[in-house]
Amino acid sequence: MNGERVGTFIATKEHRRFTEFAEAVRKHRYVGLCYGAAGVGKTLSARRYAHWDVAGPVIEAWNGCGRSKEKKINEALSRSRTVFHTPTVLGTLRDLKDTLGEHIDRVDTCIDSHVHRDAKGPRVITHEEFHVEMLIFDEAERLSVTALEFIRDIFDRRGVGVILIGMPGMEKRLSRYPQLYSRVGFAHHYRPLQGDELSFVLTRHWRKLGLALDEADFTDTQAIASIARITGGNFRLLHRLFVQIERILKINGLSVITDDVVEAARSTLVIGAA
Repeated sequence: MNGERVGTFIATKEHRRFTEFAEAVRKHRYVGLCYGAAGVGKTLSARRYAHWDVAGPVIEAWNGCGRSKEKKINEALSRSRTVFHTPTVLGTLRDLKDTLGEHIDRVDTCIDSHVHRDAKGPRVITHEEFHVEMLIFDEAERLSVTALEFIRDIFDRRGVGVILIGMPGMEKRLSRYPQLYSRVGFAHHYRPLQGDELSFVLTRHWRKLGLALDEADFTDTQAIASIARITGGNFRLLHRLFVQIERILKINGLSVITDDVVEAARSTLVIGAA
């Protein structure tokens, strides 16, 4: 992805829990539901698991996967065996069928290139050699009833695991579709950062600014309390807040993050309900 909208990836406890959840869905070939507030890290974890930040541009642009620079991507896809897909707003069933079908075929081809990397000559992937084992759908609220039925059909015919990612309440909506909901085997509530883990992430942010966080220092402790109150441990909001904190420190020539600096950074953000 271009830019640094979410900053450096940090392997949090919730990310490890998501990875365990994804492995279980993939192994047992169930439908899994992952839900949580906006900005807690659901999409980041899913893309990380699927290696989609590096593989996605290749799969979407597609001009083959046999060149040397794609070999690492082929290897990564071979480990995850996963296709990550975000439905477009107001996308049609045809859009979903065409895009998802293309991406599955391309990921299959990349995985096959890695699995049979020592083979001589061209290969044709047969129906029995499908390599994709799981499909992840982000922003699942965008999926229409017919799209959900299409996904259930893929789940039944191809025997893949499926993860649907969305906001809290998604599981209640899906319960109205018993044919799909009866196939749900796992659910994961993705929660905000808390306690020691929040302190760990804040320490990383302090270090990125070239500062040392000292929890025995009242100024630092006060700033931590303000940040925790403002963000509620929301991963995306933390990054946005620290972008503004860094800007304010530079403008004012400051070298300490105080409660006033945090409040000034907060005042520049549009913060809705988490």
